[in-house]
Amino acid sequence: MKHTMLAVVAQAAQQPLTLQRLPRPVPGEGQLLLQVRCAGVNPLDIKIAAGAAAHARQPLPATLGLDVSGTVVEVGPGGGPFAVGDEVFGMAGGIGGAPGAMAQYMVVDARLVAPKPQALGWAEAAAMPLVFITAWEGLVDRAQVRPGQRVLVHGGAGGVGQAAVQLAKARGAQVFATGSAGSLDFIRTLGATAIDREAEPLETCLQRYTEGEGFDIFYDTVGSLDAAFRCVKAYTGHVVSCLGWGSHNLAPLSFKGASYSGVFTLLPLLTGKGREHHGEILREAASLVEAGQLSLRVDAQHFGLEDVNQAFRQVAEGRGLGKTVLHIADR
Repeated sequence: MKHTMLAVVAQAAQQPLTLQRLPRPVPGEGQLLLQVRCAGVNPLDIKIAAGAAAHARQPLPATLGLDVSGTVVEVGPGGGPFAVGDEVFGMAGGIGGAPGAMAQYMVVDARLVAPKPQALGWAEAAAMPLVFITAWEGLVDRAQVRPGQRVLVHGGAGGVGQAAVQLAKARGAQVFATGSAGSLDFIRTLGATAIDREAEPLETCLQRYTEGEGFDIFYDTVGSLDAAFRCVKAYTGHVVSCLGWGSHNLAPLSFKGASYSGVFTLLPLLTGKGREHHGEILREAASLVEAGQLSLRVDAQHFGLEDVNQAFRQVAEGRGLGKTVLHIADR
């Protein structure tokens, strides 16, 4: 069995995932072979398995899983600066035709991963890449968040929301975040002013927290761009969204002379362009983790490869308390 491995396979859309024995991959130029320790389960994985994510360009059958933490067991030509035995994490496959992390072994582009922070366990490391990269690309690469700004994160208790709140706070911003009534205490622990999205309309927040001027940055993680356009500051306000896929009226934003940026974190994996930047972002994440400024809540339920269908149901139904992770070889 040395040259084979167990892997989760989505055989066809809307069918149960199966555990199959497949050939163990071999790293090519610029690649690493990882022994997978943990794999994050993202809503996008659920959509791909359901046949509802054409933008991910992942034809079935396929091994799913974008987020990975693991140990380097083989280095392909030009796969430096990594060496056998290094512990790494990254968002490195599961889309664009590339096999994903829900397997015992995974080949990754070395540019897409970074050294795993020693302060993180395998599960926490596998929970972080997609959500932190998405938060960073919006707040830093697009909106250039800086000290003293007022930042509203719409959906502060979700994966991207948690990362965005902590990142904005670490970079000196005053952070506000919306959530359901049951998530407000958790949002406060992240360092944000918590706003009950069901009890307090965003227009009221505009008056209460910005004296009617508007927020410097509004990061929409839930798909509420029309409201976001009304809530940013004139001229310098910046709306960022990782769910800006619908049709919207730009007039409220245009009349303020404000800006909008979309975040599509999958582009480097799909196009091959900008992959080095993902590795750079993850190194920034590691620095924040080591400084005690970044952590993500991981669901306590222990799912192995054989439990993948239960894990997918938990994510699809929104039952997890934190990020759901598959534990593959984390001991």
